[in-house]
Amino acid sequence: MKAKDHVRLNNDGFECPTGRIFVDPGNARITDLSRVRLLRCAVDTVRQLYRGLILPQIMSLFDKPGTIVDFAGERWHAGRVSKDSGYQYKLQNADLGFVLLVKNFNTKVDVIGPHLKIEVSPHAIDSLSPERLQQRLDYYASHVLSNVERNQCAVHLALDVQGWQPPADLVARMHCRARTQRDISGINQIEWDTKSSVYGRGETFMFGSAGAIQLSIYNKTEQAKATDKLDYWEGVWKRRNSFDDNDPENYNAAQDVWRVELRYHHSVVQQFAAGSVDLATGKAIETNSYEAFAGHLDGLWRYGLGQFRFLSRPGYFDPVWTLMRNDARVDLPVDSLVEATEYKRHYKTARGFSGKNVELFLGNFVSLLARERVSAKKAFSTLKQWDCWPVIRDHYAAKDMSELDLFQHIKDRLEERHVRWGRAV
Repeated sequence: MKAKDHVRLNNDGFECPTGRIFVDPGNARITDLSRVRLLRCAVDTVRQLYRGLILPQIMSLFDKPGTIVDFAGERWHAGRVSKDSGYQYKLQNADLGFVLLVKNFNTKVDVIGPHLKIEVSPHAIDSLSPERLQQRLDYYASHVLSNVERNQCAVHLALDVQGWQPPADLVARMHCRARTQRDISGINQIEWDTKSSVYGRGETFMFGSAGAIQLSIYNKTEQAKATDKLDYWEGVWKRRNSFDDNDPENYNAAQDVWRVELRYHHSVVQQFAAGSVDLATGKAIETNSYEAFAGHLDGLWRYGLGQFRFLSRPGYFDPVWTLMRNDARVDLPVDSLVEATEYKRHYKTARGFSGKNVELFLGNFVSLLARERVSAKKAFSTLKQWDCWPVIRDHYAAKDMSELDLFQHIKDRLEERHVRWGRAV
């Protein structure tokens, strides 16, 4: 069932699309959000991916991990990274705000492949326009790869709020359409049915999967203090004018700031690039870079708050969710294309021979795992790092199986082989 919004009124009691008084049309309950301040909605993280062939001289930068090296006219820290990242090496310059992840684990160094991902920090995003940032990203990519090809981007969108904090029943009232669930440890509470988790003392709430669309709600003030970055963020909040014209002062240092963050995996951005249509031309937008996609980020913000639905009661959005969805605008020096675009995700299907091959592969995969006595957890982690993982995930999603269901399926099949065949497999 599609959720509806409460009626919005201004202080004079008249309907107004920007009013802060919300009335539930079913029971006439009034919610006053005049004290809620939307401080800033912006891009918090950019990850631009590239395909290409690694330049021979690049690998010599990693001969002595942990050292400072010269790269692209700057000084960088070179080192190794964990296999979980999907890459083997990194070049990092925190002052510039860039981390380059180099050499895909699953592709040979002398083969053209997805060998580079560049991660950009908030302060670099904040200081550069999408055009200038893309130029910098492409510049670094040209110093790592030949035959360079942009291979889509991932983005995190963050709204910082004062005057509101998550209620105790947030998890119960958050309805998700996320198909998958992240493997989480060190948590206080987890609700598998709603794909959610609660960390610490209710200071961080997570919904959805890191490999798709993920919603995180957390105390940004506490997080900034813990990472010694509160001074930086207070400067950002004080500089940014409020979305509310009646509150030009915007930031109140005496109140905690809560962040509502949507994290879009690059595979989901690609689905939007392939499925979203320019209303003027009728053609798919077909973007593959952060710069080209920047005008569509308002559309992603609204879409995300529709996918994760915080309800006041069945069938009705909580007023604060309506406020965040409709009033916040992603702060970028580009024109928003939200009104000129129909946003839709295009899912690649795994029908016919592809679907059959997926299931044959998984059966053989499990047989080999059983023979080598590999645990289900390690097997599933390895499977998710493979380039063909999105096809496998989407195939089983079409059968109403989440990532958790697929993990349990692999675990059950491994157990069956061990019990029935023992070490003979």
